Parts: sequence; C-alpha cells; structure tokens
Amino acid sequence: MHVKITPARRVISFCVLLAFFVFFAFDLVKIQIIDGPEYDAASSAVSEKTARISAARGEIVDCNGQKLVYNDQGYSIIFDYAYFPSSSEQERRNEIILSLINLFEKNNLEWIDNLPLVFDQNGNIAFKENSESLISQMKSEDMLNLNEYATAQNCFDALIDEYDLQGYSPADARKIASVRYEMVRLFFSIGYPYTFATDVPDAMVSLIKENSIFYQGVDVEVVPVRQYADGTLAPHVLGRIGAIDAEEYKELKSEGYKITDYLGKSGIEAAMEEYLKGTDGEETVYRDSEGNRSTAVTTAPIQGNTVVLTIDAGLQKVAQDSLEDTLLAFAGSDEGNLVDNAGAVVVLNCKTGGILACASYPTYDISTYSENVKALNEDPAAPLWNRALLSTYATGSTMKPSVALAALEEGIIDEDTTVYCSGMYEYLGQEFKCEQSHVTRFVGVVNALNESCNTFFYEVGKLLGIEKMNEYRTLFGLGSKTGCELGEATGVLDSPEYRASLNQKWLPGYTIQSAIGQAGNLFSPIQLANYCATLANGGTRYKTHFVKSIKSYDYSQTIIEKSPEIVAQMDISDKSLEIVQRGMAAVGERYKTSYFKNLKVNVACKTGTSQEIRRLEGHSVKVNNGFLIAFAPYENPEIAVAVVGEGFTAGGRLAPVVAEIAEYYFGQSDTMQSYQQENVLIP
Repeated sequence: MHVKITPARRVISFCVLLAFFVFFAFDLVKIQIIDGPEYDAASSAVSEKTARISAARGEIVDCNGQKLVYNDQGYSIIFDYAYFPSSSEQERRNEIILSLINLFEKNNLEWIDNLPLVFDQNGNIAFKENSESLISQMKSEDMLNLNEYATAQNCFDALIDEYDLQGYSPADARKIASVRYEMVRLFFSIGYPYTFATDVPDAMVSLIKENSIFYQGVDVEVVPVRQYADGTLAPHVLGRIGAIDAEEYKELKSEGYKITDYLGKSGIEAAMEEYLKGTDGEETVYRDSEGNRSTAVTTAPIQGNTVVLTIDAGLQKVAQDSLEDTLLAFAGSDEGNLVDNAGAVVVLNCKTGGILACASYPTYDISTYSENVKALNEDPAAPLWNRALLSTYATGSTMKPSVALAALEEGIIDEDTTVYCSGMYEYLGQEFKCEQSHVTRFVGVVNALNESCNTFFYEVGKLLGIEKMNEYRTLFGLGSKTGCELGEATGVLDSPEYRASLNQKWLPGYTIQSAIGQAGNLFSPIQLANYCATLANGGTRYKTHFVKSIKSYDYSQTIIEKSPEIVAQMDISDKSLEIVQRGMAAVGERYKTSYFKNLKVNVACKTGTSQEIRRLEGHSVKVNNGFLIAFAPYENPEIAVAVVGEGFTAGGRLAPVVAEIAEYYFGQSDTMQSYQQENVLIP
C-alpha cells in the first residue's frame, strides 16, 4: 500500500532529526571543550578520589561593622598522600620527618606536636599533664591497642616498634613518633592531607620548595588564618578556636565535622559555631600511572556567616583601659596593697539589653594565646577567667535601690517616711552599725540612698520581710542568668529556702543583713548591670545579648536579626521609680565636683562595698570589694554600667570608670576618632 507523505510530515521528520543532531553536537562540545580537562584527567587516571576543600570561618565584627576577628591568608606545610612515601617505606618517611623537624627547630619555628608523652626532669618518658583524653585515645584499640594501665614507657616502646625507630636517639624517636602517630590518628590519606605546621613564614616556605626533591610529598598549602584586629580587645568575649578533640569528634562527626577540623572553643567563637563554620567544598584528585596529579574543583567552599556584635569596639577599649587604670591606681595607693588587682565592668543598652562593652581584668592577648597557654593557666590571678560573667559577689549597698522600691510599692514607706539613725541599730538584742555621717539624724528614703544609711534599710528590711524583698529582686533578675549567649553564673538569691537546701537555718538577723546587700546574696557584674538597666528604664528587664545580627559572608542575606526580648515587666508606679532614681541621682550629683566634673550628662548611681575572707600569705584577712552601678543620662537613660573592684575599700573609687565610659559614649572626647585612626589599616 502506497503511503502518501504530506508536507507536514516532512517538516516534523526534519525537526526531529535536527533536534537529534543538535543534542549530540552540544553534548560533544560539552565533553570535549567545556569539561575537556576533567574528562582528560579522568581518562588517564589510575586513581580518582574526592578531597575536601576547607571553608573559611565567618568574621566577627562590632556593632559598627568594624572587624574584630577576620581571616587572612597563611601557609601550612602539609604531607600530600599522593606523593609522600608510602607506609611501607618506613625509613624514608622517618628521614623526611626528622629533617623537617630539625629544619623548623633550627629556625625557632613550631610544628604540630600533640603526642601526650614528654621527658621528665630526670630524662624519663612520662605522660603529659592534663592530657587524659589524648592518653586514653593513644592506648585505645584503634591506636596502640594497649591496656588501660599501660605506662608511658609501654606506650613509647610500642611507638618505636610500630614506626621502626630503634636506630634513633630517644629524643629524635619521640619527635618522629609524634608526627607518625598523628598521621594515623588523623586518617592521613588522599582526602585527608596531614598538616605538619601552620602559619609558616615565607622564608621557610621557600626553603622547603627549594629542596622539594628531598622533601618528597611535602607541600605548601595556602589556608585561611584566624586573625584578630587587636588581640587584647574583648578576648573573653570573642573567644578562640582550636583543633577538634576526640570527644568532640565523636559528638560532631554526624554533623559533617572531620577529625582535622577546627572549631570554636570559647566565647562567641564557640557560641556561634554553627553560623561561623563555613560549608566545605570538594575537589576531585586524579593520579595517572606516572604519578602525576591533577585536580578539579567540583563544589566551591562557602565562607561562614558574619556575626555582628552589640559590642562597640571603641567603647570596649575605653571600658577595659579605664578599668585597668583605676585598678592599678588604687593598687598604688596606701589602701591597695592587700590583694591582686582584679575587677570587671559591663555596659548595657537600657532600651534593648544589648551588651555594649564587657571587660574583665586581669586580661590577656588572645592572638598569643597558644604561645602562652601554660603560663596563662598557671597564673594565680586567673586572666582567662571572665569575672564580668562568671564571678559572683556580695554586692553590698547596690541592693538598697531594690529594697527602697519594694518598700515604696508595698506601702511600707512613702517619700516622707523617716527613720532615726543614731549610728547603731538594735535588733533582737544585737547591735548593727551604720557608719555613715548624716546631715540630719532623721533620714528619709532619698537621703538614705544618697548617704547609704544602713539603719534606714535595716528598719525597712525588717518591715518588708525577706519574701517581699526577694520577690522584687527576682523581677530584677538577681540570682538568675541574664540570658546572654556566653556562659554565665547563676548567682545566689539568699532565702530561707536556699539555706534549707544547705541544711542551714534562716536566722532573723539575715533579713536585715540582706536589706543592705549582705547575708548570702551573690550576684555577677552582668546581673548588676541588668538590674541597673531595669531601674533606669522604668521596670522592663531585657534578655541581655552580645549578638546583634548574623549576615551571610557577602552581606547579601540576613540570617538572624535580634530584636529586644522582654523577660519581665515590673508593674511599678512612676512615683516610686522617680523617688528611687532621685536618690541615685543625688549620689551622682556629689561626684560632679570630682569624677564627673567634665561630663555634660547627669549620671545616677549607687555605690556599694562588702567584705569577704581571703587567704593571703598563709593567713586569713578581711578584704573589701567595691561596686558601682550607674545609668545615664538621668533624664532619659540610655546606658547602664556596673563596675566591680576586688579589694576596693569604697565603691566610689570606681567612679572614674563610669566617667570615662560616659564621656566616650556621649561623644565628649576624641577617643573614638583616635581609636579608629589607629585601626584604619584593619582589613
């Protein structure tokens, strides 16, 4: 039967054939031209493996976008598995490793040495102190397969046998074993090159490259290096990164972490790890029959997100410098020779809970942490300890504003109520002192705050009772964490219930002692700052925070934008609040002829001191701690400050810290301009 071919069918057939040829022509171009190098490498490859490309961590910047922690390019010396002598070439491996170690030590450069074995003062091999996790891993079935009770010498002997180190001196054998063992522990392979040293200077890179024939498989890798704009600026807040340890790896490997990764160990670096950690990329590594290697990037790495802090870099520097200066000045006075200089300061935004500055003294330089870690850990002054968040103190008379507010709100007193102060207060047969000199013996609430009259607050505390006092203190957040992203102490809100938990009795005298900030109350500087901010803003307690926002590395996306979070809203009258604030303003007014004389804003504040028993030079002594809380401007509060000086005989001596913070914050000095000029070259 004859089939008639219509013009339409001819067109359709032609189109189908044309599409067929176009498809194969495009595929051919893609294979030969676009993907040509990759297919060429693959076609001649003897082996093909996927290797990871580590992503750079995200940056940490202050509230104005000034970089605090960023990445720079540096050199690492690595062992390339494709070229490094194989595990069967023990002697050659050991020769290269020892030569490399000697080269680094000759040039006073560090190489990565994590073996938990050292030589003691008698020349005997011993376990490294504070390395229990590494020692346990070394003895494990996956590594040396030794009994738990194996000695350091047993471990050393096993390493010598494992890596054919019998012909070396004990010192050289230990060095080589450190590298060989670490190569095994970190799964040395195509996908896991071994990093011998990091942050290597150009001169050493050149030496290794010039001797590349001898240093078979030793290569130079350009890697992102964590840098600090100023290692002394807010080190306790920023924190540090470090190599992942065995326990961390067990917990995090399901999240994509590798045994060779670095992660945040403290501060913001640890708290924001999930955002700062970038997304690793991948490359395919090809190796042909002649040993030649080629690579092709299959997935590009993505840098971690940028964490924007509420910290103001300039204000932070002013806060920590003024704290240090004030502590050292007091130490040089006649009264300041009993204790080591130590203290803390916290500055909060009254309207958001954002932490504008947070300093602890003594402090350290985080950029040199790894070089000084042993000395820092052994320093009795504890420079690594963040006193602003982790230390708790009996905060003395700084508690009196909370007691005054509670008494006013509960109708126990009003603005006209007075209490007679003879200098001594008798309660249940005991006498309690008020050591202040008063203009008049009949003291009202405003003067009681201004002059810090103990007698007034003993009486008010007795009438108010511990339950009501603590009800208001709880609303102020005293004795509870403030909610910031970093670790902080809970503190102690002393009460009959708390004493019962310690199998102690609540004695009647504790109530009136609590009213003046004594008894067993212990609060942290950040709790004091948040308490002061709540007093300043009318009774709104915010959750404190260091993180303002999180942006993508190129700022094209906002991952998180923090909004002020209200934790508690106190239902207090404007009248009660105004009376208490006026009492605090009177304290600030007294300093206008001295510490605050250059300020153009009015500051309201409250001082406090408390005693504690310390062991000094083999015996117990009583020492004072000084406290100062403040907010400014008095008329429309923006910032709240809490300062602690350990060993201070009076909280008022800390006023210079508040003065310099207020002077900077309200733009009355050129500190910000000079600070920014000093750091203009920061990348």
